[in-house]
Amino acid sequence: MNTQAYNFARYPGLSDVPVIVSGGASGIGEAIVRAYAAEGAKVGFVDLAEAEGEALAAELNSGGGSATFRRCDITDTDAYREALREIEAVQGPTRVLLNNAANDTRHKWDEVTPAYFDDRIAVNLKHMFFAIQAVAPGMIAAGSGSIVNFGSVGWMMATGGYPVYAASKAAVHGMTRSFARDLGRHGIRVNTLVPGWVMTKRQLDLWIDDAANELIDKSQCLAGRVMPEDIARMALFLGSDDAKMCSAQNFIVDGGWV
Repeated sequence: MNTQAYNFARYPGLSDVPVIVSGGASGIGEAIVRAYAAEGAKVGFVDLAEAEGEALAAELNSGGGSATFRRCDITDTDAYREALREIEAVQGPTRVLLNNAANDTRHKWDEVTPAYFDDRIAVNLKHMFFAIQAVAPGMIAAGSGSIVNFGSVGWMMATGGYPVYAASKAAVHGMTRSFARDLGRHGIRVNTLVPGWVMTKRQLDLWIDDAANELIDKSQCLAGRVMPEDIARMALFLGSDDAKMCSAQNFIVDGGWV
């Protein structure tokens, strides 16, 4: 058992920086919201889970933080654009955008309909593009910014059982590199953060059983489990000045699996 006491980095440059996180009410997104709030950032976040989102924002604000929550279906592009405008009206033009929201619901390739295909693309890829389109002008005006798109090791491992999800997450990498080229001359960094198998409540409730634990133990180079907070630490680094010359890259946090 690892009993090491960790002393994590702090990022004073993130204080008062306007940040937006999609899917921020639970799981990895919640860990990211909490991590940025702890650095003194102004954190706006969206999610469908209204009660959880409002409770998280209230908790952070009551503790002296700055959190703004909007319930939003990110697959409704017009509604998402409006939510982003509302958040920026409260906390200012976005300087760090974390496109975290996704859904890895399993599906069989021979049962996918055109409508289901489009829905999976919308929840796992499309919203990232239009969030970037919405906030990039403010970053261009500021001459700097950081955009973090969230990928997955699933497609890298050739995992079956969710082909449209895998296709969406593979596409994230190409989108990141193209935006990194287009926006880099404005001082905007665009990277992909690639989580491994992270022990969120959703994963624990739906997928983690004895066989999954055996697979993780066999596949990771590092013992232990990847936790949401581990992803949040990398998300902090990528949003900070410490990553000022990092762009168009994949940053994998998976315990050494792929």
